[in-house]
Order: sequence, then C-alpha cells, then structure tokens
Amino acid sequence: QVQLVESGGGLVQAGGSLRLSCAASGRTFSSYIMGWFRQAPGKEREFVAAISRSSGSSYYSDYANSVKGRFTISRDDAKNTVSLQTNSPKPEDTAVYYCAASVARRIVVQAPQEYDYWGQGTQVTVSS
Repeated sequence: QVQLVESGGGLVQAGGSLRLSCAASGRTFSSYIMGWFRQAPGKEREFVAAISRSSGSSYYSDYANSVKGRFTISRDDAKNTVSLQTNSPKPEDTAVYYCAASVARRIVVQAPQEYDYWGQGTQVTVSS
C-alpha cells in the first residue's frame, strides 16, 4: 500500500509556472505507474499525465492533449516523489489536482478507475 500527499498548489497567473509535487510513503514506489488527474467544479475527474515505471534509466510519459507541450511529469524513485511542472497555465487549467498510483501491468494508464491509490488533492487556480 502507498500513501500519497500532494503539495505545491496555489494561485498562479496565466502564462506563469507552477510545480506540483507528490510524496509517497512505502518502499515500493518504483513499482507503480504514477499519474496526475484534475477535477474542476462540476466536472468529472480527468487525466492529465502519467509516467511509467523505470525501464533501465528511462521512463515513458503520456499527456492529455490539453496539456501536451505545457506540462511535464517526472519522478524520482530514490526520493519517492512524482512532480508535475505546469508551464504557461491557462484559466481552464484551474482545478484540484490529484496524484495517483497504479499497479496495472501496462506501460501507462489514463483511466482513473485503473488507479489504486489517490492523494487528497491540491488546488491550482490560474488567474487571467
């Protein structure tokens, strides 16, 4: 089992940048696919980005089309952390952001129902 705690949320101006972090407990962090999701008021939780388990020294990452080229997901297995660098955020990126861990036997997964553990979320508000 793993516990996830997000940090780094807050208020950011459109076009700025914000870095979200997620700290995981447990000794098996490297065995999980890690993902970031978000949920805006009145909307369903949606996929943002995911990063695979290590393959040697490399990782595979996947992004929602809405954030591709602006957001970057990364992980540090030695520190049990996964991060989401948000560059050039837009007001429509305003949401509660969640990190999640999946034991699925795939490279990456996008569906929230395939994630097994979730953090409590951190609010990101982008002002125009």
